[in-house]
Formats: sequence, C-alpha cells, structure tokens
Amino acid sequence: MSTTPNADTLMKVGQLKKPYGIKGWLWVFSDTDEREAIFDWQPWWIKTATGIRPLTVTNWRSQGSGLVAQFEQVPDRNVAETMHGVAIWVAKESLPELPDDEYYWSDLVGLQVINEEQAYLGDIAEMFETGAHDIMRVAPTDDSLDSEERLIPWHKQTVLSVDMASKTVHVAWQSDY
Repeated sequence: MSTTPNADTLMKVGQLKKPYGIKGWLWVFSDTDEREAIFDWQPWWIKTATGIRPLTVTNWRSQGSGLVAQFEQVPDRNVAETMHGVAIWVAKESLPELPDDEYYWSDLVGLQVINEEQAYLGDIAEMFETGAHDIMRVAPTDDSLDSEERLIPWHKQTVLSVDMASKTVHVAWQSDY
C-alpha cells in the first residue's frame, strides 16, 4: 500500500465511466496518448469527500473500442454505479520523464502566454485535443493585454518556446487574432 500523496502532486490521467456487467467492472476513459498506458501508472487515486483514496486495479482489458477495469474497492455493480464520472489521478513521480520538447498538459496550465511583441495575452486555462491538433485555451487576467479569451493551436509554428522556470510560453500569435 502506497503512502497517500499530497493532492498537489497528483495529475489527472483519466475518468471512470458507466459500469460494465454485474461484477463491479467500469469503463475507463484514458487521457493518455496511448490509452492502455494508463494501466502502467499505478497506484491510482481518487478524490472523495473524505480525502484521497487508492483505487487498485485487479484486472483490465480492451473491450471493443474502449477499456474496462475491475477494482479491489468496487465489489459489485451497485458500488460501480456510484463511481461514474470519478476522475483517476496518479502521482506525478510515477509518470515517465518526457523529452525536453514535450510537456504534460497539467504542467502547462497556469503558464503565462506572451506573443512576439511581448504582449501578455493571458494564462493557459486548459489544454484540449481536436482532430487537427492540440489547443491552448488562454484566459485573460487582470494584467493581460485585454479581456479576450483566445484559442491558440499548440504546434511548432505557433509555440516558439516554453520556459518552465519563468512559467511562460512564447507564441507567434498576434494580439488581434
């Protein structure tokens, strides 16, 4: 049994969905690029009203185009019904290190976005995927250039540099876009 981690050291990697069958199995939605990789990152944690609790995978498999899993803490379908929508968290230290030019989305949220004219456009509020490429949702702050929310594509022509030390992302994005 792992020591309960601090909530600040956790990263969301997926979500539990509807129950599957009568033995407590649940559909698992993975936020990872390679969806099965979510099962390599153990232990899983869930946040409840009483604190952070472990969620132990006892069995899993691909089912059609999705993933299903069985858990030590979910003995039957009745308990599984209460788990729909619960986020799956892992400790950041259990994740693999990334190459220098790759980032976990959770590490990008909150970074300041600055364009080539040194205008502060706002902070990254969210990262999400579209069919074409990933998108940064940049939310305005009291100190940003204006009160406009921006959706900026995350690709090499737009993102010029990321400086994790200064918590900034430099982008080729005009302030009037």
